[in-house]
Amino acid sequence: MPPLSCFALLLRPLRRLPPPRSRSLSSASDAAAATSGDSASGPGLDMDLAAPTFTIWGSNTGVGKTLVSAGLVAAAALAPSPSSFLYLKPLQTGFPSDSDSRFVFRTVSSLFRRRLSGDPAAASLLASHHLLRASPAAAAAAEPPSSYEAARIGTGERDDGELNKLVCKTLYAWNEAISPHLAVEREGMAVGDAALRAAVGSCLGSFVRGLGDEWKGTRVWRVIETAGGVASPGPSGTLQCDLYRPFRLPGILVGDGRLGGISSTISAYESLTMRGYDVTAVIFEDNGLSNEVPLLSYLRNRVPVFVLPPIPKDPSNDLMEWFCESASIFSSLQETMISFHSERIQRLRSMKRKARNILWWPFTQHDLVPEELVTVIDSRCGESFSIHKVRHGEEMIVPQFDACGSWWTQGPDSTLQFSSFFNWDMELENFHRWFQTELARDMGYSAARYGHVMFPENVYEPALHCAEVLLGGVGKGWASRTFYSDNGSTAIEIALKMAFRKYLLDHGILLDYEKGILSERCIQLKVLALNGSYHGDTLGAMEAQAPSSYTTFLQQPWYSGRGLFLQPPITFISNEIWNISLPDSLQSDQLKPENLRFSSLDDVFSQCRDSLAIARIYSEYISEHLSKHSELSPSTHIGALIVEPGK
Repeated sequence: MPPLSCFALLLRPLRRLPPPRSRSLSSASDAAAATSGDSASGPGLDMDLAAPTFTIWGSNTGVGKTLVSAGLVAAAALAPSPSSFLYLKPLQTGFPSDSDSRFVFRTVSSLFRRRLSGDPAAASLLASHHLLRASPAAAAAAEPPSSYEAARIGTGERDDGELNKLVCKTLYAWNEAISPHLAVEREGMAVGDAALRAAVGSCLGSFVRGLGDEWKGTRVWRVIETAGGVASPGPSGTLQCDLYRPFRLPGILVGDGRLGGISSTISAYESLTMRGYDVTAVIFEDNGLSNEVPLLSYLRNRVPVFVLPPIPKDPSNDLMEWFCESASIFSSLQETMISFHSERIQRLRSMKRKARNILWWPFTQHDLVPEELVTVIDSRCGESFSIHKVRHGEEMIVPQFDACGSWWTQGPDSTLQFSSFFNWDMELENFHRWFQTELARDMGYSAARYGHVMFPENVYEPALHCAEVLLGGVGKGWASRTFYSDNGSTAIEIALKMAFRKYLLDHGILLDYEKGILSERCIQLKVLALNGSYHGDTLGAMEAQAPSSYTTFLQQPWYSGRGLFLQPPITFISNEIWNISLPDSLQSDQLKPENLRFSSLDDVFSQCRDSLAIARIYSEYISEHLSKHSELSPSTHIGALIVEPGK
């Protein structure tokens, strides 16, 4: 039997990075006590869908995020039906002179008093403002009212006892009015990303739970207002658009109506959508430049744009008249948010039923999949999907680890999906999100620059650079060219075609055929592969795998199994010891149990083992089967070797 002259090789990843360490905080007070040094928690967080919950983003600092937040709170509090509203400011600098939570509390309280003027029994509002933790510098500068205020406005109660409620909270505050990451450097009180997200998640959840059953008769709202612009750093230096991505809350983007505001608003919008956020609406102050016209054109009317009246510049103006003038706009914005939330919930609820009716899933007996077992994926964050589930009667978005990422390819971890900066000292989770954004950014860049390229006789930079990287990496020393295909299954078939042609050429078979010495019926080519291996779903790829439940007549009527399939050893780990399990055909008295146990996977694949007895036995096993095959089927040639494990 002549030696194999060519083989087709397709690598699939076998190992993944270890999951990030986790640490959770059970309450907002616990979160307030957390400092830096927290390890990254899992990329996903449980998020209930009990109430509309939105993030207020800004295209820059000073564009009016807090005014928009206050306007939304006022629209809910002044509506005919009672409401409960949580306004959450995770990060605040410039405290105590600047406190967005306190501003929302006092502004809405004043608007409510104005509404009740002359009739305090008409309605009632319970409002409070809380600061959970301040840096030493901020705490030293703060007076007691700066950290906590509460008030009841009005004396009226509905027959069912329901009142309007407003809770305003600031989680972390620093004194100097600078970016949070600089404030940490100068004032201390470092806050890790996981601790901050845990505190935010705890506040969101505890607010609804704290309402008990009474909230079911009211409109409940939760709003998170970010600090600065979309890409402003948080306390650890992580950009806020990456920091809050595990929640993936729908957003309201406060744009910029000033000169240059069109560019900054579009840039902020693209930064959010590139990371997978849903931007529900854009809103900004009118500065007489009609910025909404080009913005609507850019957004193609897919996202509504609201324009607020000019904001009075007089510092002594309490803005009461401005809020009254803007009330109809905030009410319209609120209705847009309610509509988005309702449509999202309805869509998530209907997806299981619709999927069973119109999708044809691979490798699935559809009658054996009841509707309740269908997994509804809302998004992905890192190595976990965010899925829609009902727990104890409550609809949730919860993380679920993607254990099927290696079916056809390695699923992108959180690094490959989002993020914005990189250094080798960053936490594992931050590294994950950095790499994820690099993938999204490069894909967007290539699509925008090249669109679609027909590959024959053409070259463009990404394809050439990728080939250079592959040849200098995994192909170094044995490969000289790179080819591209749509997927693993067709890649296998292309590689087989090349391998077979190379085999025929090397052994003179192709020349004999061209001279008419051989008939094509005398030539049968097969592959050498592993028993239990899997190469894809297309007809040609399935021919190159051993018989299995996927190749039966009912599954693949054309299957004949064109290969010599060898039984391989299997490596597994048990009690932290790596083991090799041998098939019966490789069992030998020459091998002792200690020859099959190893302390690490590197030891299993160490080249120093090539001279040991087990390697010699396996080599003899392969040679014996090749020789037998050659004797029994002299007209059949092994033209390609596929090294690819099964699932």
